[in-house]
Amino acid sequence: MKTWIPDLSRSNGPRYMAIADVIEMDLKSGKLLVGDRLPPQRELAKRLAIDFTTVARGYVEAQKRGLVATHVGRGTFVTGGTEKEPRGFVSSAAVDSRRASVVDFSMNMPPEPEDPDLLARMQEGLSAVATNMIPLLRYQGFGGAGMDKEAAASWLSRRGLFPSQERIFVTPGAHPALLAIFGLLARPGEMVLSENITYPGMRSIAAQLRLNLAGLPMDEEGIIPAAFADVCKAAKPKALYLNPTLQNPMTLTIPQKRREEICAVARKYHVPIVEDDAYGFIPLHSPAPLAAMAPDLTWHIGGLAKCIGAGLRLAYVVVPDTRAAWPFVSAMRAANVMASPISAALATRWIEDGTADSILRFIRTEAAGRQALVAEVLPPGSYRSDPISFNIWLPLTNGWTRSTFGTQMRASGIGVVASDAFTVDGPAEEAVRVCLGGPIRRETLKGALEFMGHSLEGSPEMAGTFF
Repeated sequence: MKTWIPDLSRSNGPRYMAIADVIEMDLKSGKLLVGDRLPPQRELAKRLAIDFTTVARGYVEAQKRGLVATHVGRGTFVTGGTEKEPRGFVSSAAVDSRRASVVDFSMNMPPEPEDPDLLARMQEGLSAVATNMIPLLRYQGFGGAGMDKEAAASWLSRRGLFPSQERIFVTPGAHPALLAIFGLLARPGEMVLSENITYPGMRSIAAQLRLNLAGLPMDEEGIIPAAFADVCKAAKPKALYLNPTLQNPMTLTIPQKRREEICAVARKYHVPIVEDDAYGFIPLHSPAPLAAMAPDLTWHIGGLAKCIGAGLRLAYVVVPDTRAAWPFVSAMRAANVMASPISAALATRWIEDGTADSILRFIRTEAAGRQALVAEVLPPGSYRSDPISFNIWLPLTNGWTRSTFGTQMRASGIGVVASDAFTVDGPAEEAVRVCLGGPIRRETLKGALEFMGHSLEGSPEMAGTFF
């Protein structure tokens, strides 16, 4: 068929609705036939001189009506509302429930996008990446292709980091990067430092490498520089791990002055810093990364799990200098070979076309909305949070223990993790991390929070055990 261009004047509705309306009209008149391929969304937007998102939304509306189906790597095709689609096509319109139900509630997850326009842009990016599927299935050198490093550099510049490409590496997630870095910095039995209440992944990595992980005391602004200095004098630690922005699980952000003091101690005692900046992109305005203050001391890990999506399994690592590059590459290749080129290409596409920024804006807005729900339900001062964090830190009272509270909330649809997972030294306090993200709608979250608040008002003996 000739290139289909819809006459939007034939519909009185909004332009995105008009696109779906005209598809339906042209299907009935025979101008469109089942199996016809519609123009790519960007091409049609250009021909109609309208926004891409309007066309994307129109195609989504047509898909809802059963008029079209989108096939990754092939395009959008007319189905005519029939139950069966043209032979050889696999519809992406229906979500596979076997995948939709897979989730690990022990993880701190960002909210998940539901906006049709944003989902259409994400799917279009995946479709574009699929056109290069064969080369993306090849083995490639470790660290990312040139265009992926360019995208990484662009993304990192949002945090005020401008390293040369020789210092940037695309890695298969923050965990493998942390494992490789600490394997280079310390030997079994040697001491590395962290916050005393820290990210559980760091505790697991230290245990796997048989490192002596020691927790530093904290106040409202993070680790205490004087305590850091005292340990440096006495024990000569090999590295310091920090999660300095929206720290998991305490949600605190180390302010600028405290970061400068920490860097000064690290420089004085020649202690490398490993900066896990998983949440650094979430705030609109946050202090400069430690890697910007002490680039020669700092291994910076800009993971994409919290700001775009954990399923990508990607992190952008900046090494302190080019001398550190070769041992890092060697350590990473030994265990991981390379980051997935498909994931890297998709992240690059989303960064280049602005989809990644749209996802990030959604996460910020939705996280703030969910934190507002917490503020409506729980008494002020009864928990710790940040206005855009994905979780709260909840000290327990009225006889609740972390185990009984975890059991109480098991069926609520939100993740509750006991403080034991985060505590490095000393007994764990009676507290839990409550995750507000993941596959849960606000109305369901509000119900879970109300149940939680009601439970906390009484003792475990008074509370029911059903949600």
